[in-house]
Amino acid sequence: MENFKSSGIHTKQAHVKVPEGHFEEEHGRDGFFGRVSHLYHQKPPVGWSNIEGDLKPRCQPPMYDNAAKNEFITILSNDDVVLNIGHYTESFKNFYRSADFDEMYFIHDGTGTIETVYGHLDYVKGDYIVIPRGTTYKLYLKTETKIFKVESRSEFEQPERGMLGPNALYDQTAIVVPTAAYGSEQDKKEYKVEIKRLGRITTVTYPYNPLCVSGWKGSVYPFKLSIYDFCPVMSHRYHMPPSAHTTFVCKNFVVCSFVERPLEDSSHGVLKVPFYHSNIDFDEVLFYHQGNFFSRDNIDAGALTFHPQGIHHGPHPKAFKNSESKTFTDEFAVMIDAKRPLIPSEWFMKNENKDYWKSWF
Repeated sequence: MENFKSSGIHTKQAHVKVPEGHFEEEHGRDGFFGRVSHLYHQKPPVGWSNIEGDLKPRCQPPMYDNAAKNEFITILSNDDVVLNIGHYTESFKNFYRSADFDEMYFIHDGTGTIETVYGHLDYVKGDYIVIPRGTTYKLYLKTETKIFKVESRSEFEQPERGMLGPNALYDQTAIVVPTAAYGSEQDKKEYKVEIKRLGRITTVTYPYNPLCVSGWKGSVYPFKLSIYDFCPVMSHRYHMPPSAHTTFVCKNFVVCSFVERPLEDSSHGVLKVPFYHSNIDFDEVLFYHQGNFFSRDNIDAGALTFHPQGIHHGPHPKAFKNSESKTFTDEFAVMIDAKRPLIPSEWFMKNENKDYWKSWF
């Protein structure tokens, strides 16, 4: 049992009726799933005048304009998870199989089909496509496709619903699985499968299409879920923490979906914008998919922000005023909260907006 204590000025309910002239900070453990305290500052925790060192909040402007075409580019990584972007204008040349990672493709834009050994999955904008490690597949484009790809050392599992019941967040009927089907290409003399193991590629050649499975059964299979089918947990009298938007759970990181929803009722004194927080156990990455990201200045679709553990973060100064008249948010974003520190790639450091940390001035 938690042993709550208090001292000085504080609220009866977190995120509700913050004392006038004060700014609430949530000091939480275990990525909003653990113990927590709230501190009431007379000055905003992000009111810095300078930052020297590695903990500056970091931002990638819309990334796909700077990315090489038809390959995945790593942007952030640790021993549990690798975050990549891909801007594809043509289909995969060969089939692919990862022996290193389970994979999740988030389709930022585009249409096409992923043909797998389990069958085919058509994709459109906003689809999460989860591909278990060891699955052979090939990406076929119908239109130019922009992907946010997450590689995981562990499986992508569904979150516990607990008292919300099994149909909360997304119903099981919202999950689409492949119908068994052979690969569509049947006229080639040879078919190559690129297999990734320990970061190196082994190429295996077959005289037939390797997607030649007549049927399947079991509990390991690719599937897709649309971010537009995610049903957020809401309250007009309480600002839900990011953990309430958890979509997939992996070892040492989670994937959350922020989607359009009614905002909290200001007549009850509830914060509409994200609260300032020091999520000390997790690095936070937010990929902006579409909509009006009213808690951030100068952030557009296809951008990404990275806030390392140890530095406060929260809404930009204009967000509080911008939220006063808003009753609804139309933003869609994907969040990765990682327990181990994430390391930016050379590509990330070359292309980032190095003045992003100044946007709280």
